[in-house]
Amino acid sequence: MTEMVYGTVPSRAGEPVLPRWWRTIDRWSLAFVLVLFGIGLLLALAASVPLAEKNGLDPYYYVTRQVVFGGLAIGLMLVISMMSPEAVRRIGVLGFLAAFVALMLLPVFGTDFGKGAVRWYSLGFGSFQPSEFLKPGFVIMAGWLMSAAMEINGPPGRLYSFVLTLVIVVFLALQPDFGQACLVLFAWGVMYFVAGAPILLLSVVGGIVVAGGLFAYDASEHFARRIDGYLSTEIDPRTQIGYATNAIQEGGFFGVGVGQGTVKWSLPDAHTDFIIAVAAEEYGLVLVLLIILLYAAITALSLFRLLKERDPFIRIAGTGLAAAFGVQALINMGVAVRLLPAKGMTLPFVSYGGSSVIASGVALGMLLALTRARPQGRIEDVLLKRGR
Repeated sequence: MTEMVYGTVPSRAGEPVLPRWWRTIDRWSLAFVLVLFGIGLLLALAASVPLAEKNGLDPYYYVTRQVVFGGLAIGLMLVISMMSPEAVRRIGVLGFLAAFVALMLLPVFGTDFGKGAVRWYSLGFGSFQPSEFLKPGFVIMAGWLMSAAMEINGPPGRLYSFVLTLVIVVFLALQPDFGQACLVLFAWGVMYFVAGAPILLLSVVGGIVVAGGLFAYDASEHFARRIDGYLSTEIDPRTQIGYATNAIQEGGFFGVGVGQGTVKWSLPDAHTDFIIAVAAEEYGLVLVLLIILLYAAITALSLFRLLKERDPFIRIAGTGLAAAFGVQALINMGVAVRLLPAKGMTLPFVSYGGSSVIASGVALGMLLALTRARPQGRIEDVLLKRGR
């Protein structure tokens, strides 16, 4: 039936897996991801050495771990990018279920590592943050539900995805992790819009989000402190935002020079949440603009390839993955320059971190797999066939 409707898939008989993967993959996006990882290692050499010395560790302790985590992330990204959309959907749903169970058990078995938010499991040799792996799995799960709703006599997938989103947002807010909650809600809104949701309904959801923010401001001291600090007209130079703002101002256009920055000695999260401040101080606006362009290019190229995709699941899930990737980078850099309240969110492939780097590799692997060239999935193929 599929061949009768869509036509057979143009293929090259006997073509090996790797040449077919290389022919169909978005090579520009893949190259840009590798460049981002290289920049992340460069900045890790600058930002993590002072922290390692403060903790009495080997100077390159965090750099070595970043190489290991990054290598694992790149390997997973390449393997997943070779999978079919059906395989991506399968591992995405299974991964989501596992991460969701881990998220629910955080209040019982999780720890906050002294940061005031229970987001991690301590594994002895490291830590594990379920919310990082929940994001790509959630996007795949929500995309599957929404695409199923488009089928004849399909289930009410949009409603199911909305209920699922609310449950996840509540669990994330209880940690509290409002940054990840906002990112999940944004990704769902973008996918719902692509799936054909009316603007009025999205406006209603936006109103609910605002009401929820007002409630969180009154109910959560953690959330209120972040908002009050953001709205304050004065910046305390002894806070992380103060240090980051000063570093960006000192860096100027070309930076103060490699290894000459001082913010890394004051910022406890210089190698993670505020890595962009280290880049701005030592390498200047030039490197910051390059990083912004790389994230924008990956997001835009992925969305452009998805415009030609006819399969609802690929189009919806791919859009959600691309939007989540780009917005996470935007939030991280927006916090550093005080355009957004502090969120505690890493910069994908650039910031140090085990869970965040590996989860970014999984998400980009899924995105690259969904954006591979598929002749039978493009709208113009159907239109050209009809015009003959």
